[in-house]
Parts: sequence; C-alpha cells; structure tokens
Amino acid sequence: MNNRHLTQCLVPSIADLLLATVLCTLFFTTPSQLLLDGDTGYHIRAGEEILRARAVPLFDMFSQHAPPLPWTAHEWLAEVIMALLHQACGMSGVVALYALLLAATFRLLFRALMSYHAGVLPATAVTLATLICSKLHWLARPHLFTFLLLVVFHYLLEAWRRRGGRSLWLLPPLMLLWANLHGGFAAGLLLLAAYLAGTAAGMAGGTPETRRAARRKTGELGAAFLGCLAAALLNPYGWRLLLFPLRLVSDRYLMEHVAEFLPPSIHGWLPFNCMLLLLIALFALSRKKTEPTELLLVLGFGYMALTSARYIPLFNLATAPALAARLGELGQEGGGRWVRFLKGLSTRLARLERRALPVWGAAAVAVVTAATAGGLFRHSFDRRLMPVDACEFVLRKGIKGKVFNSDEFGDYLIYRGYPACRVFIDGRLDMYGAQRLKEYNEVIDFRPGWDRVLERYGISWIIFETDSRFARFLQQRGEWQLIYADEVATVFEKKPAPH
Repeated sequence: MNNRHLTQCLVPSIADLLLATVLCTLFFTTPSQLLLDGDTGYHIRAGEEILRARAVPLFDMFSQHAPPLPWTAHEWLAEVIMALLHQACGMSGVVALYALLLAATFRLLFRALMSYHAGVLPATAVTLATLICSKLHWLARPHLFTFLLLVVFHYLLEAWRRRGGRSLWLLPPLMLLWANLHGGFAAGLLLLAAYLAGTAAGMAGGTPETRRAARRKTGELGAAFLGCLAAALLNPYGWRLLLFPLRLVSDRYLMEHVAEFLPPSIHGWLPFNCMLLLLIALFALSRKKTEPTELLLVLGFGYMALTSARYIPLFNLATAPALAARLGELGQEGGGRWVRFLKGLSTRLARLERRALPVWGAAAVAVVTAATAGGLFRHSFDRRLMPVDACEFVLRKGIKGKVFNSDEFGDYLIYRGYPACRVFIDGRLDMYGAQRLKEYNEVIDFRPGWDRVLERYGISWIIFETDSRFARFLQQRGEWQLIYADEVATVFEKKPAPH
C-alpha cells in the first residue's frame, strides 16, 4: 500500500466523524447533558435492587405508600446494565454507555441511508437533522436503547425488502432483547406492522406475478411479526407487558398533565417543525410514486409525534430513509452548475467513505473506555440542577418521617437517599396513576383541601424547588418551618402542634 493510498484510508469517514464527535462531546463535557434528568438515579437503584434480590420486582420499594404499589419495571434489563456499570465505574460508566448508544445510533443511521443509495450529501444532511431533532431526549435513560434498536429494525427490514435474504429472521431475537430493555419495543412492532400492511397492499393490483410476490412477502412478514410478538412475551411480566403501553396512553389525565406526554408546541421545537414541513414539501414535489409503507410510516409516527413530544425522535428516525430518498431525488434533477458541483462532491465523498478505515471511531471508543475504566474523567449530577446539597443536609441531620417532594426531585432522592428516604412521588407516574398525581397537583397548586392531603399521608417534611410557587407559599404558613434553603431546593419541617 503506497503512502497516498494509506493517507486516503486514514482520512476519517463521515460515519467515523459522527461517532467520534457525538461520543467524545457527550462524555468529555461536564456537567454532562445526559444527566439533566434525575431518572438516571432511580434506574441505577432499581438495577441494584434487582441484582440484590435476583428477581425482577412486581411491587414498588422506593416510595412510602402502603401497601406497596404494583410496578411494571419494563426497563429491568437496562437498569441491571446501568447498576453494573455504576458499581464498576461510577456515574461515568453510565454516561459512557449512553453516549456510545447515541453515537452508534447516528453512525448506523448514516450507514443505512448510504446503503439505500441516498447519496453522501442527502444522507449526511438527514442524519444531522435527525440528530438535532432528537436532542430534546438525550438523557441517560433506557429509552436510548429504543433509538438504536429502531434504526437496526428499520435497516434489517429495508435490507430484506430491497435484497431479500434472511435478515428478517434476526428481528425476533432482537425483539426479545428490546422488550426487556425498554417499553419502546412497541415502536418496533408498529414499524413491522407498517411494512406488513404496505406489502399486503401490493396484492391489490399489478400483474399476477407481482401479486404472487407480494403475497409471498406478506406471508414472510406476517410470520416475522408473529415471531416478534411471541418474543415480546418472553419477559418477567408476560402478556401484561404488551398492555403496558396501551394502559399508559389510555390514561387521559396522565397524557394531559405530564409535560413529556403533551403535544409539541408549534413554537416550542423549531427543528421538528422544519423537518415535518420539509418532508411534506418533498413528498408533494416528488415525481416518484409514494410507496404504501413509506406513507404508513410517515402518517403513523407523524401522528404519534403530533400527539406527544416524546415521540418526536422516533418519528425522525423512522422517516429518515423516506426523507433522504426524496432529497437524493432532487439532486438527480436538473443540470445547473450547482447541481453538477454537488453531484461531483457527493461522488468524491462516496469514494472516500468506501476507502476510509474505521480508525477514528475505534480510537474514540478506546479513549472513552480507558477514561471510564481508569477513573480519569468523573461524572456526577449537577448540584445547580439537582437537590444535591439539600439531600446531604437531610441525611446529615437524620430527618425522619414521611416526605412530600417535587416529582422532579423524587428520582434523585431515590438515588441518594434510599433506603433511608422513601419518596412521595417520582418519575414513574404510570405506576402512581392518575389519582395520586391529582392529589400531588392539588397540594402544589394549594387548592382547597391541600393540607388535608398532607395530613392523610402523614407528611412531616417537604423538599421542593426554591423558585416554585409552592415553596414561597409554604414560607407564609405558620405550621411549616423553613430549615434549609439554597438556590435549588428548600426543605421544610412541620412544626409540632401546640399543646
């Protein structure tokens, strides 16, 4: 290999640049963006409890409610992985895991779009746009497994649709893994259902030969769907896990009062608005006939994204191939100077992409792994966002009794305070249900009867956001004594009743 060829091989590919940039930026930035949410803490403790008991829980152990609440720990396998990494490498191990998952997701997405002959420039543009749109959910939580597995599922389905082969039969084993990592496995079933319905639509017209081919492919997809459904049943909760997403979305109070379940504001997330409008415009301008599967994916995942902001990343990941194909089609039309320039640039970049060795991506993974294992870079929750100091005060003073806490603080209290401190509420709102969320909202909005709710639960101390209306309200109440305050959290203790 001559020096020139070696140099070309060592030029980083776009796929490697994506992996290295996302991985190193997320890991070597402190405080980490991945730790902006306290849910990470409760997932770690849940994993530790599963390891300790050697069983997946059926009932909650972190809250003060009695009898214990039924709990579907649908993320149990991801929580075990998080707990093992936390025990071995501290919070840095957890951050490294999720940084790598995100980096791998977008590297694989780019490579998948390239394999669909979208062209380097459209594939790069769509991957970057998808990356930007998904940033609102870049948190060290099990849902990032769903991001990666959705891309893998889509790639395998497209590979089978375009080239045939046996890639379809990798889906049930992947579903077995997915169903035990995160409840987002339902997105995989929806993706498969869209391909099944879209392929079945091919039996309605065309020549006898095309109808026979569509019938055969529909049978294969139907078998794969049933295989995935059976694989999803192989979890600690059996068929009840399949009903979990349905129970969640059917609870109207939760859907209407939890921020991440609310529909996106038209002014709230500009990247998503732009992506949606661009996709609609490209479909309208395209001369290529829209395939039924493409249409079902856009309509299905688009509806999900418009009803709940949490589904925006899934919409972008599921519709990325359709968007890249339409962008690539635009690049093939016309013959102006700019079009010729972009075609030539795309051709040269494609050659580099094929020749480049995956050196830089491997180097980035090695550096992050060494920094994590060697303890050279340490991550922790940001004390400017989480009640780190307030919790240390509570534990140091040995404050006992039942707590009423902010739902945003509950997950961190589990991470730092369990088992000494058991929370009133935390991020598992699906477990607490509409009734307890209503009671929580009655208290923090100090509606008539709010104090009776605290009496009914025997609350003796409260920890809440310092800048909240509720904390300011309590400071005016004679029965609650302020015992600690910083810029993040305020702690109140109930005064003894006068004799």
